[in-house]
Amino acid sequence: MITLLVADDEALIRGALVALLDLEEDLSVIAQVDNSVDAVTQAAQLRPDVAVLDLEMPPADGLVAAEEIRAQAQAQGANTKIILVTRHARPGVLRRALSCGVSAFVPKTTPSLKLAQIIRDVYGGQRYVDPDIAASALTEGSCPLTDRELDVLRAARAGGSVKDIASEVHLAQGTVRNYLSSAMMKLNARSRYAAAQHAWEQGWI
Repeated sequence: MITLLVADDEALIRGALVALLDLEEDLSVIAQVDNSVDAVTQAAQLRPDVAVLDLEMPPADGLVAAEEIRAQAQAQGANTKIILVTRHARPGVLRRALSCGVSAFVPKTTPSLKLAQIIRDVYGGQRYVDPDIAASALTEGSCPLTDRELDVLRAARAGGSVKDIASEVHLAQGTVRNYLSSAMMKLNARSRYAAAQHAWEQGWI
């Protein structure tokens, strides 16, 4: 029996997915949660074979949760596999996902029977990437931003002030303004929020 954790903040989608997966004789959903924090906590406590995570769920996204779950599993001597499910296929996320040990990357339009088979394949040690997402990733341009510019945009996306951003990334406010201005110029964005949103849509943050 392959044990599963399902995490999605949309109750209707999560409930339907759990019901469909539970119809499979070799799959068992042992936990379902609606946020990334509970996903990490439940994964540590229950050690599921596979965690199916929504990429866009709050408060941190599914990729952050995936990184934490993988790190915890390794520390515990477990081997929880991660499948990221997304409504908006952002190809730029793919490289980050694969680099942190995610085993599969699929859109929410994936039929339940196909997802069930992907779960089995992932449990058996294989990787799966949706062909359309993979094709988009191959044609995507590289990120023009530096690591520090990405850090401040990641913090800016929450909508805080320059002071808040500076506190979060441990930099002086003037330095933060410089990084924000540089990022906005590179992305041809009219505001730091627009720059942060663009970077998020590209999968850079």
